[in-house]
Amino acid sequence: MVIVAQLVRALDCGSRGRGFEPRLSPQMKPTILFLFLISLFACTSGPKNETTQTDTTVEEVEPVDPFDTTGGKGVFFVDLVDSQEVKSPLIVKMGAKGKDVVKAGAINAFSGHHHIIIDGTPIPVGETVMKDETHLHYGDGQSEGEVKLSAGFHTLTLQFANGAHTSFGPNWSKTITVKVK
Repeated sequence: MVIVAQLVRALDCGSRGRGFEPRLSPQMKPTILFLFLISLFACTSGPKNETTQTDTTVEEVEPVDPFDTTGGKGVFFVDLVDSQEVKSPLIVKMGAKGKDVVKAGAINAFSGHHHIIIDGTPIPVGETVMKDETHLHYGDGQSEGEVKLSAGFHTLTLQFANGAHTSFGPNWSKTITVKVK
């Protein structure tokens, strides 16, 4: 009964003020229609039956590691990969991106030299890389060196350090495992 009364009241009283009629004034309707038509033609206008020639340049981009915290900077083994099988003596080629490889001596935040740590871990920032049979120094700025390893599995850690052999830390190291035949 209440529902019927509501319908009757709505039909009887008109719909003004209840949101049933458009709120635009009759003068606005032609203006909105005109603006709509202009925007429709503006989007579709353009050269037809003409071919446009564009120069396309393909640029080779290095893959991005989503877990990289160094911004692509660091050291790397040039021709060795993790879990590679090798023969001893092994020629190791080393690279660095983001710092220059120079001779030991001068201390500079933007340059340093390589060290290879055999069966060890990266050296923390600020600590000196010691020199012994398992900590090989390349203080003449070399980017390759010979490493003699016994048969079996070994880790090789490439560590970058400044002119005084002070480590740039784990962000400037790379560790891989190799299997020596």
